[in-house]
Amino acid sequence: MNYEERDTYGIYKAKSHKGPGPSIMGADTLIGNDVYNHNNEALGEIKEIMLDMSSGKVDYAVLSFGGFLGMGEKLFAVPWSSLTLDTKNKRFLLSIDKEHLKQAPGFDKDNWPDMASPDWAKGIHTYYSTKP
Repeated sequence: MNYEERDTYGIYKAKSHKGPGPSIMGADTLIGNDVYNHNNEALGEIKEIMLDMSSGKVDYAVLSFGGFLGMGEKLFAVPWSSLTLDTKNKRFLLSIDKEHLKQAPGFDKDNWPDMASPDWAKGIHTYYSTKP
């Protein structure tokens, strides 16, 4: 499901912005959005959006990958800066090979990492070649 289909408040009806997509988006409308890579391979969907409470900025999107009906899926904290909104296909793009994502640091739904840890953040940003 994409952000326009999840828009229960009519957030995206007004087209006052100049870019190809919305300039400001509701976090709830992004949960469940598909994530693909540039090879048009499905990588999963956004399960959660993680905010830095001191800065008010989005730090990570938690992406689910693999499994069936939520069983055996692996979760990944992907730096928000590594995602690009694909307005044509109403999904997000992540520049990563599917096999590389399988090897990324991940976790299961019952074992979340301490995302506030500087050491953890450094490892994630290093893996995705982004800056904290």
